[in-house]
Amino acid sequence: MSKAFQLSKNIDKYLKYMAFVKSASPLTIKHYTLDLQQAFELDKNSQSEKNSWSEAELMGAVRAAFNRWASLSLASRNRKAATLKSFFHWAYEEENLLERNLAIQVICPKVPRKLPHFLSVDEVLAVLHTFDREHQVPLNEKVLFLLLYGGGLRISEACNLRWESVNIAQKTLRVLGKGNKERIVAIPGMTVQALQRWKKECGFDDFVFGEKPLVQRTAYEMVRKSGQRASLLKPLHPHALRHSFATHLLSSGANLRTLQEMLGHESLQATEKYTHLGIDQLARTMEALHPLGKGK
Repeated sequence: MSKAFQLSKNIDKYLKYMAFVKSASPLTIKHYTLDLQQAFELDKNSQSEKNSWSEAELMGAVRAAFNRWASLSLASRNRKAATLKSFFHWAYEEENLLERNLAIQVICPKVPRKLPHFLSVDEVLAVLHTFDREHQVPLNEKVLFLLLYGGGLRISEACNLRWESVNIAQKTLRVLGKGNKERIVAIPGMTVQALQRWKKECGFDDFVFGEKPLVQRTAYEMVRKSGQRASLLKPLHPHALRHSFATHLLSSGANLRTLQEMLGHESLQATEKYTHLGIDQLARTMEALHPLGKGK
């Protein structure tokens, strides 16, 4: 090794690079920090912490870490592996701190792809019906539901939405998503109408849901109650509404690239998980329209 690898110092430097150069979110930085501390068993309070590491020692620590992580879920181990790969890649490619790119020696376990839970159109309509039928339902619950399902917003994006980012005339929202990346989201008429009515009633000038951002735990509870009132079979959570937004648009013929932009996904791969959700509809379309189908 051409120079000693000062692990603690380089981890701090890497985390600053991810935060300030790559604009990683505070939550992502928190996960990276924990993963790296666990991998190398770093104790900030220890006076005997090892100063410099060889490449063999680094990989030995990684192998030992994965043995300790054996009981974790595949998804958790995959995330930790991705953190280590990113760290080693940065050390080799960006800083020239390693003679070899150790990232290629860190193997990410394959995680089975799960079908995201989503509502049927009938279930969505059932929830909307309860908002209009039951007069005791707070209007802000309907607004939250329509932002998540009508605009495909993440729960954090809805909770932090400001009135200055709502353009009623153009039926759009300016949303600050992951990594502080801004995107414009078009919203349907029903969402616009609910926002207009809520604006008149709420009296808030800054954030849509209050003088401060809506607490996410409170938002989760609001969504859960919406599902309970409609007697849905499964507990309703915010991300299911975002999944429903994507699934229903794709099933109706939306372009995958367009959907990627609307969801704020950095890569198309993150959006592709929705492509296999419309298999039933694809089969029905084939039967109805193909020359050899039953509809002909």
